[in-house]
Amino acid sequence: MNTARPLPPPDLRDCPAPAKLNLFLHVTGRRADGYHTLQTVFQLVDWCDTLDFHRRKDGRIERTTEVPGVPAESDLIVRAARALQQASGTTFGADIAIAKRLPMGGGIGGGSSDAATTLLALNHLWGLGLEREALKRIGLALGADVPFFLHGENAFAEGIGEELATVTLPESWFVIVHPRQHVPTAAIFSDQRLTRDTPVSIIADFTGCKNKFAFGCNDLETIATVKFGEVARALEWLRQYSPHARMTGSGACVFARFDDEQTAQQVLDRLPPEWDGRCARSLSHHPLAALA
Repeated sequence: MNTARPLPPPDLRDCPAPAKLNLFLHVTGRRADGYHTLQTVFQLVDWCDTLDFHRRKDGRIERTTEVPGVPAESDLIVRAARALQQASGTTFGADIAIAKRLPMGGGIGGGSSDAATTLLALNHLWGLGLEREALKRIGLALGADVPFFLHGENAFAEGIGEELATVTLPESWFVIVHPRQHVPTAAIFSDQRLTRDTPVSIIADFTGCKNKFAFGCNDLETIATVKFGEVARALEWLRQYSPHARMTGSGACVFARFDDEQTAQQVLDRLPPEWDGRCARSLSHHPLAALA
């Protein structure tokens, strides 16, 4: 049944769903259920999809924009809305429109971020008042990265990505390169050559590191660069400008950190025309953090 909480206006527009970067990503083991245990630091950046929401009274969830290659029924934004309906018992529904800017299969968390923004926005629009931890539990069933975007701050993550501790990171500019190649996550994690026993670190190892952007490595990078040649070429190109350039997530995007926008833009201006690139600024908080 619907909550008795006062309802906000029925429309919530231009809701950002920011990308993330994995500053490092270590695979520390594999659970009996097949999930890999990880350690990583998630960094939010200001490259975003944006979503519009309209509250419906009939309980229907409708995605009102087409997303090439993603049927509405399998879209994480639709699945997130329905999961929130089921968890809360609300009879409200929503029309959801999305301006998709983040590349799919890029390792920057686009689908997971869209799902988190959907949970945050509809929790508000439907007047549910669910606490952040309750939203994280719903989000984890949708994807291992979703709880991070609900966390609201940059974080050191463990487990399958759901054990989160806030970390403070320096203000930065990043050049993010998408080599126009889709990298399926399953193709990386299922590869028998993947390192699955990287020694476990503690958060103090990272926070005490003078150059946090040189800490560790991305264990998935070796497999991705062997299987997907454009990822390897993009990484080699970017390392001309930063020795600590690395891949984020399971790819295909690669990134490098710079101290200022001008330097980052100068690198981006040299990007080969066959790839896409973005100059993105670090975020310390999720743009919708105040909603939860």
